[in-house]
Amino acid sequence: MCGYGERVAARITELILDAHDPELLARFWCEVLGYVELQRDGEDIEIGPPGVGFGGPQPTIVFNRTDEPKAGKLRLHIDVNATDRDQPEELERLLAAGARVADIGQTGTEPWHVLADPEGNEFCLLKRRVPEV
Repeated sequence: MCGYGERVAARITELILDAHDPELLARFWCEVLGYVELQRDGEDIEIGPPGVGFGGPQPTIVFNRTDEPKAGKLRLHIDVNATDRDQPEELERLLAAGARVADIGQTGTEPWHVLADPEGNEFCLLKRRVPEV
């Protein structure tokens, strides 16, 4: 059980996502999140919030080049919320950016949309609008 009032020992600073095409995923997720490219290490690309970068309040994302095929549903996925529009308008924006609707067995009555990025990595668009960080 998580304790309240205890000293924080760690926080998430980076998310690492294996990618066949780091360029493609970096462009997609930069458009989705308003991130920018922070650095490259070989074929790997790290993106994060503009003007903040690594260590800021939001984690950066590293797209790690791999030839391994994606096998099945991800055990960890990203959830996003719109900051400046309602969910239906954000869904349109994400689909136009290259996301596609994904079926992982949802009923269709959920208040979120399950989507996939251009390489098939699932993520959810939640209903609530949140303030920009």
